[in-house]
This record gives sequence, C-alpha cells and structure tokens, in this order.
Amino acid sequence: MLHVNTKDNENGRRRRDRPLGLSNRKGTNLKVCPYSVVFGGDFQVEKGHRFRIERDTLGERKVPSWAYYGVQTVRAIENFPISGIKQFPEFIRAAALIKQAAAMTNMDLGKLDIRRGKAIVTAAGEVAEGKWQDHFVVDVYQAGAGTSHNMNTNEVIANRAIEILCRKKGDYSIIHPNDHVNMSQSTNDVFPTAMRIAALIAVEDLMRILNGLTNALSDKGKEFDHIIKSGRTHLQDAVPIRLGQEFAGYSVAVAKSAKEIQYEREKLLELGIGGSAVGTGINTHPQYQKKVIQYLREITGYKFKGSKNLIASMQSMGDFISLSAKLKLLSVELIRIANDLRLLSSGPGTGISEIRLPAVQPGSSIMPGKVNPVMAEVLNMVCFQVIGNDMTITMAGQAGQLELNVMMPVINYNLLSSIHLLTNVIKLFTERCVSGIEADEERCSEFAESSAGLATILNPFIGYEAAAKLAKEALLTKRSIIDLVIEKGILTNEEAKSILDPYEMTGPKTN
Repeated sequence: MLHVNTKDNENGRRRRDRPLGLSNRKGTNLKVCPYSVVFGGDFQVEKGHRFRIERDTLGERKVPSWAYYGVQTVRAIENFPISGIKQFPEFIRAAALIKQAAAMTNMDLGKLDIRRGKAIVTAAGEVAEGKWQDHFVVDVYQAGAGTSHNMNTNEVIANRAIEILCRKKGDYSIIHPNDHVNMSQSTNDVFPTAMRIAALIAVEDLMRILNGLTNALSDKGKEFDHIIKSGRTHLQDAVPIRLGQEFAGYSVAVAKSAKEIQYEREKLLELGIGGSAVGTGINTHPQYQKKVIQYLREITGYKFKGSKNLIASMQSMGDFISLSAKLKLLSVELIRIANDLRLLSSGPGTGISEIRLPAVQPGSSIMPGKVNPVMAEVLNMVCFQVIGNDMTITMAGQAGQLELNVMMPVINYNLLSSIHLLTNVIKLFTERCVSGIEADEERCSEFAESSAGLATILNPFIGYEAAAKLAKEALLTKRSIIDLVIEKGILTNEEAKSILDPYEMTGPKTN
C-alpha cells in the first residue's frame, strides 16, 4: 500500500499521511455486512461447482458463485483468451479511484442516494487497496477502448457493495454496475483517465530508481576521477580522458533523460474525466467534472486539473505517446552505457579490461571460471523491449478515429509494461553492477601512456603533419610518443613530462 506525507513534491503531488485511494470523506465509516450473511443464498450446482445466473442485453451466462465480477466480465473471458496477461495493479487501483470519486460526486449532486453511494465508495476503496485483485480477470488485449475492463471494475465494485449492504452478489436491483457504479461515466473517459493516474503512480517509482542510478554513476565518477585512461573515438585510440569523466558523463545523460520523463509526466495531471461518451459530457451534471476532479485530488494527493477541451482529450493519445518517447530516449542512453561497460570490462585477458564488473553468477555451463556482464546484458534486452513497446504505442496512437481511440488498451499495457520493466531492471543494474564496479588503474595508465593520441597535444608546438608522423611511427614501432619526442630531440625530458602529462590533457589549459 502506498503511504505518503504532507509536503508538495517535485512530481506535482500533494502528499499526505494516509494510503492512496482512501478518503476521509463519504463512505469510509459505513458498517460492513458480515461475510456469514452475504455468502448464503440460492445457487445452482453443475459438476460440483456452484454458480449463479446473470443476464445482460445479450442473454444469460453462468457466473461462479464466488466471483465478484459478473456476466459482462464472463463474456470478456470467453472472447479474449489471448495473452493470459492481466492488468497492472496501478491500473486496477486507478479505475477504482475514479469510481470512488464519481460516487462521492454523484452523492453531492443528488444523483446517487447516500446508502448506495457509501457502499460503492467503501467497495471501491477496498479495490484501490488491492483487496480483490484476483477478480480482475480480463486479458490486457480486450475490447476496443477498454470496455471490458471498465465493466470488470463496475461489476466487482457493484457486487462487493451489494455484499456490504447484506444482499447477495448478482442482485443488481440493489446496486447496478452500469446505473450506479458507472453513473455519469463512460469507458471512453474512465479508461484514459485511469491510464493517466496509473502512469503517474508507476513513474513515481521509476523516478526514484533513476535518481539512484544517477547518484551511483556520479559516485563512480568521483571515485575514478584520478584515473587516467585512453579515450577512444571510432573505437580507436584518442586523447586521454579520466575514467571518472566517463562515468560523470553517463550520470549526466541519465539525469537529463529523467528530467525529460518528469516533464512528460506533468502532462498526465490534466484529466478528461467528465467527457462521457464523446467528450460532450452527456448524462453528467454541469458541476460533475469540477467536483470529480476535486475528489480525485483529495483521494490521491495529485494536483489534477480538468482538461480545457474534453473532446480533444478523448481523441488524442499524444501525452502517452510523448511519455513513451522519453522512455525510449532513456532506453537508448542506457543501451549505450551498458555497451560501454561491456567493452571496458571485456577480456579480462584479451580485451580492454580497464574496469571489473561485479561477478554475480558463473558465465558458462562449459567454460570454467568464465564470468559474463549479465546485468548489462539484461539491461540491454529490457531496453530493446521498451523501444519495441514505443513503436506499438506510436502505431496505436495514430489508429484512433474521430471521437475515440479504441486502441487504448494496448497503449496502456505497453506503457505500463515499459515503466515497470525499466524500474525493475535499473534497480538491479544499479545495485548489482554499477555500485560494485572496480577500476584497474594500472591497465588504464598503461593504455593512456601508450596511446598515439598523445601526439594531439603536440599540434601547437610542431604542427599537425609532424605530429601525425610521430603518431604513425609510434604505432609501427610500438613505442610511446613520449619516448620518440625525447629521442628525436623535439622536446627535452622535462618538457616532455610537462607537455605530455596525460592528466593535464584531460582538461582545457589557460596557456
């Protein structure tokens, strides 16, 4: 359960000292009916299994007696046995928070009676806490726009609320999934609003993990700042650089990507809830949008604001596409960094081997003693997946027609999947790789001193062409630039040590 404090933070969220999803307003003081009462009643039995009969506009379906979901969820189970993947907890929580806020709003506006409203608020609060997670059974690949998940949510909350009022599940004359739980709502405004809330919650963890990686890379930059090594461009020897400078550069790149993600995250605070079916607000009270957003602010602590154009909010998936693009940007940077670490640690006897990555597991089932850069490898694989997810989100984002994008479920799944994958792998990469990296200072120094790139510092003294000849000779004879300039009398021993000091070459000079 997510607990929060009372200060504003940089994520645009008013934090408070209570669990996300619970309100101190209507519904939390409702007396809950004992389970011994609600589990009684008339059920049919078939092949040893108890079930109830529920009806919708298409006919009847058998629903397991224990299930909080209902007939429309059963139809979705039948229609979409596709991936076996269920919704992320943040999204289930987000949808429940919307139902809770909507019920509180509808009670305020006199559209929903207090008895039903309090039961719905209580039931939705339980769902937001994760209490009935196993009853959200619809595949992530489902009916366009997410109607199946919205109805799964409506039915679970309705049946739990019916129980709270000491009646039997499936008795929708007490509380109806559509008429009461879904009052003033449509899948078309609930689903994208839940997408925004879920992404806000999920990215919060990612930002914390990115901060940890940024700090870990920065710490290595400081630890290795005194170590001189050969720089490499085009994978060929270049002028010297400090190992610490390389790691500081990695830290800055990750921090910049995190800043970009945070910028896109702020856009998710603008909600299109209240747009109903096509963004016109049909079947809603004139004050509904303002009030439901206010309740969502109070319940979650996020500084939500209403969309200035609800129709645009229904049509466009632009904010999700932008966030995904920044996750792709982060992934590209992480792939580059992981590849550098793999190169710098390659060997150890026949590669660069300037750094040592932590040994976290044996690297071969046949070669004894082999250790592989597995944490960098798994980071690469996750980032490849995130880039693929971004392509899916891009294609789904442009596939909306007229007043609705029916591809929202696949956008939602891929976006949350990318956030979760990055959060998990970056945490492990930081803890099990970056934090334990060691430098081979002697190896770094050896490469730095033997690099023909040292000739670059001679350009102001002897000119580019003469320096190039020295560099070529150094490569052919496998001698150092320092030895050659002294031997040829180009510089004295003292001048060579001063001018060709690799450490002095790792920054600008004033003279």
